[in-house]
Amino acid sequence: MKILAVGDLIGNAGIKELRKQLDKIRKEEKIDFTIVNGENAAEGMGITQKNLEDILAQKIDVITMGNHTWAKKDIFKFIDHPKLIRPANYP
Repeated sequence: MKILAVGDLIGNAGIKELRKQLDKIRKEEKIDFTIVNGENAAEGMGITQKNLEDILAQKIDVITMGNHTWAKKDIFKFIDHPKLIRPANYP
């Protein structure tokens, strides 16, 4: 199994570049599972519902979070999404 881990996707520019490059990388490298760090997707701090939807539209398997998990208040609307993982040691 080949896993692609994309670290720190930052802002709309990062999401746009993911959309542009991901299919090519998946095909060339025969990627089976894709992980994206999304804690900075909202222009460098947190993630919004729209960011989540835009990232998941790229058929991402898992979105990881970190210390900026709670930076945007609308996170509480989707924090339990099955593809969104927050650090176990971060309340």
